[in-house]
Amino acid sequence: MKVLLRPWGNSDAEQLATLANNPKIGGNLTNRFPYPYTLSDANGFIAMTQSSDFVHIFAVEADGQLVGGAGVHPKDDIDCKNLEIGYWIGEPFWGRGIATDAVRLLVEFGWKNYDVTRIYARVFGPNIGSMRVVEKLGFQLEAHLKQTLFKNNAFLDEHIYALRR
Repeated sequence: MKVLLRPWGNSDAEQLATLANNPKIGGNLTNRFPYPYTLSDANGFIAMTQSSDFVHIFAVEADGQLVGGAGVHPKDDIDCKNLEIGYWIGEPFWGRGIATDAVRLLVEFGWKNYDVTRIYARVFGPNIGSMRVVEKLGFQLEAHLKQTLFKNNAFLDEHIYALRR
């Protein structure tokens, strides 16, 4: 399966809204990722990604089909040598290795385009699949913070995984 990261386009809005409007997706992402996820949310998100001159938030495509999203998020101030990554794959495409390939591409992009020494991912406690993705790529568990996150009226553990240059 050919996985690639590409800029978001206006024609992605309907598929984005369909894939993202799933509590299993929104439940593993920050509250900035709404649920329910509407076509209006999709259009607003795509417009936001297109407002930057440098693309760093991507559509994930597998075999020519939009399947999810991924991005790199540079930090500043005393965290300036760190790059956070985030990613999600639509439920119909789980279990095919797409997330692993997408994260591999994100890491390559991060090392190539940013002067950082650490790339990290924050994974919600219940998201075992995402933990497996980063572990397969050599990320090391740096912290397990118990009951730190508050999502959907419940406290969740946070796992911080990182790669170091």
